[in-house]
Amino acid sequence: MRAGTRTYHADDASSLRASRMPTTITAEQFNQRGAPNLPGHLGIVIRHVDAQEVRSELPVTTALMAPNGFLHAGSVVTLADTSCGYGCVVNLPAGASGFTTVELKSNHLGTARDGTIECTARPAHVGRTTQVWDAEVRHRESGKTIALFRCTQMVLYPRGGD
Repeated sequence: MRAGTRTYHADDASSLRASRMPTTITAEQFNQRGAPNLPGHLGIVIRHVDAQEVRSELPVTTALMAPNGFLHAGSVVTLADTSCGYGCVVNLPAGASGFTTVELKSNHLGTARDGTIECTARPAHVGRTTQVWDAEVRHRESGKTIALFRCTQMVLYPRGGD
């Protein structure tokens, strides 16, 4: 695997995915799976997951701040990337073993010092070999857009004969 990519293997989700139909992994199942990993450590909570939308939130805490006192951009990107990644999992085609993020872009339009940031992620393209997801991160209390995010995921399949 190339440096800078993240791979999700859907071994425990594959039994839920018998066809091209999206899986039925719940928000709570994603929260449980993410608890010991980065999403859980940051405090990301998935509120809603289906094939067309993922909604999540992240309380703004001191640990998420940059030294300048504003929300660290990496915290915002992690919220958006996690939401898009979970949406990708729900939409993996039959036979896929997982995905890896091959590109991501974020435009940071604002920041937060307190409250909660919320993310809504939606698919722009769901194909057999790639998915493209867009996300918007907003500050719940002010309603202001914090960031716009887009990522491309490459769908992975088991290697034959190796």
